[in-house]
Amino acid sequence: MRLRTRSARPAAVLPLLAAAALAGCTDVPAEPAAAAGEDDGTVAVRAADDACEVSRTDLTSGITTFAITNEGSDVTEVYVYAPGDRIVTEKENIGPGTSYELTVDLTEGPYQVACKPGMVGDGVRQDVRVAGTTAPPDPAAEEAVRTYRAWVQEQADLSVAPVQQLRDAVAAGDAERARALYAPSRVPWESIEPVAESFGDLDPRMDAREADLAEGEVFSGWHRLEKALWTGEDLAPLVPVADQLVLDVQELAQRVPNAALTPTSIGNGAKELLDEVATGKITGEEEAFSHTDLVDFDANVAGAARALDALRPLVSQSDPELVATLDAEFADVRAALEPYRTADGFVPYDTVGEEQRRELARVVDALSEPLSRLGAAAGRA
Repeated sequence: MRLRTRSARPAAVLPLLAAAALAGCTDVPAEPAAAAGEDDGTVAVRAADDACEVSRTDLTSGITTFAITNEGSDVTEVYVYAPGDRIVTEKENIGPGTSYELTVDLTEGPYQVACKPGMVGDGVRQDVRVAGTTAPPDPAAEEAVRTYRAWVQEQADLSVAPVQQLRDAVAAGDAERARALYAPSRVPWESIEPVAESFGDLDPRMDAREADLAEGEVFSGWHRLEKALWTGEDLAPLVPVADQLVLDVQELAQRVPNAALTPTSIGNGAKELLDEVATGKITGEEEAFSHTDLVDFDANVAGAARALDALRPLVSQSDPELVATLDAEFADVRAALEPYRTADGFVPYDTVGEEQRRELARVVDALSEPLSRLGAAAGRA
């Protein structure tokens, strides 16, 4: 779930964990796109190897459900973009022959729906226009957004100091201190990543992995520093990279007040955080050099839980059983992480065995399915 060009990679990065890599998808057998919910107001999206067919391109503002069917031969992802390629919502890892419903709260304006076969490139795009309505604002929804935005702002502000400390350690050539600061500096970002990704240009600059880059793209941000720190590179040439990372987290904090947030997007963002765990942390591909994946994992889960907390007053009205289920599943995920917690973080992920990774994947999968319903439940309240 990142606004970045990806290298094509199979769903089973680790054959043992093929199911875990797709754990966040909650896919079901595909139906023909034309049959997918035209009568109930959903918008069918047929994704193929060379097509992205949207059944209706003139929509009305408010809650919209895109019923996505992947009829292609490769895993795909579907994005909804606002102008400037700002991500409104997305779904990754939709396997061939499977389908997924993506619910989003759209305001008036132009959008694009993009299907990305193989999860690479800009994708095949379809223009969509959303007309406005005069529905009165919902005070409870507005309060949920205010609560969540305040927390996101707090996390964005908190990210500046540890990234500055990481930069100073890199500039001093102190690799040992920089390695100790690396994972903690990422925690606020990992907890609010869906909001941060909506800004588009910041995410690939700050958090792209080397394998995500297309030819000619510059490798920068946290993972460029990670590679240098854990492979013994000379740190002097990396000072400009660290300087830019400081500027980027400062810019992130400045952008939060203008981030487009709705209860539905907050709920969808919580699910995207679990997708991050299922497709990156569980496989170990996110922190390939530092093996600090469990620190990111914990931050993703904490961020998803804070989204639930902000939406709790709304969803408790529309679907109280969902809230109870999510509370129980979040508790199970936290309990599964506890054996790996240390005094200063978590054990390196390369010390976690295959059977233990399977168990982590199982609890993430159990949480992922009900969490996928949070955005829609918040929108119904």
